[in-house]
Amino acid sequence: MPAHNPFKAALAAGHPQIGLWLSMADPYLAEAAATCGYDWLLIDGEHAPNDVRSTLAALQSAAAHAAQPVVRVVEGSPALIKQMLDIGAKTLLVPMVDTASQARALAAATQYPPLGTRGVGSAVGRASQWSARADYLSVADDEVCLLVQAETTTALANLDAICAVPGVHGVFIGPADLAASMGHRGNPGHPEVQAAIEAAMKTIIASGKAAGTLTSDPALAQRYLDLGCSFVAVGVDVLMFVNTARKLRAQFGGGSGDTAAAPARASAAY
Repeated sequence: MPAHNPFKAALAAGHPQIGLWLSMADPYLAEAAATCGYDWLLIDGEHAPNDVRSTLAALQSAAAHAAQPVVRVVEGSPALIKQMLDIGAKTLLVPMVDTASQARALAAATQYPPLGTRGVGSAVGRASQWSARADYLSVADDEVCLLVQAETTTALANLDAICAVPGVHGVFIGPADLAASMGHRGNPGHPEVQAAIEAAMKTIIASGKAAGTLTSDPALAQRYLDLGCSFVAVGVDVLMFVNTARKLRAQFGGGSGDTAAAPARASAAY
């Protein structure tokens, strides 16, 4: 069976991919989201309460649908990357990558020897369909798509070098952390932050790598797509839920007193 990662292929072909962030950490909702027409779904293990087992459940829930899962790990340790790849994650998003040396270590962790350092245990893993994919070891390296997050001023200073690392297929700009790093915590829309984001996106695209980000502002999302971003997430499931629920409750007055300040906190969260 040849290597198969439709998301990676779409990025390589320059086809824009529209995504949805899954922060609910619930496989039932992951399955529901997978029916909504998004190109990719981000299963969040950094800022959502997902672990290996709940990530596996989300992968299984989405498997019957066209939406491609992207797994964001809480951090980029080789052991955790190995687990995520073995349970069938093909595309990984790794946060807080500041240097090319970090990116090289992550790329090595996603590849089997002699190219990398990924431990070989696929025979008992979902990735190989428990050895039903007899040629898995020969195609696995090509199947993996590694995306790294540049979300600090240090990362932006090292962006050219990060983009030059073989085995890194895309760079995701994290607006919230970048804003904090630039002294504008809670305000990713600040003109200085937006200028830095756009400059970074141009650098990534010029390097031949895929550029991506997250925003709930449709106009801003379109702006990034027009700049040439390949993968843009346009919403977060839990914020979509609470904002709609609060709006509905507000139509009937009163309430518990928790709703007035909550939308501002939610919008600042990313």
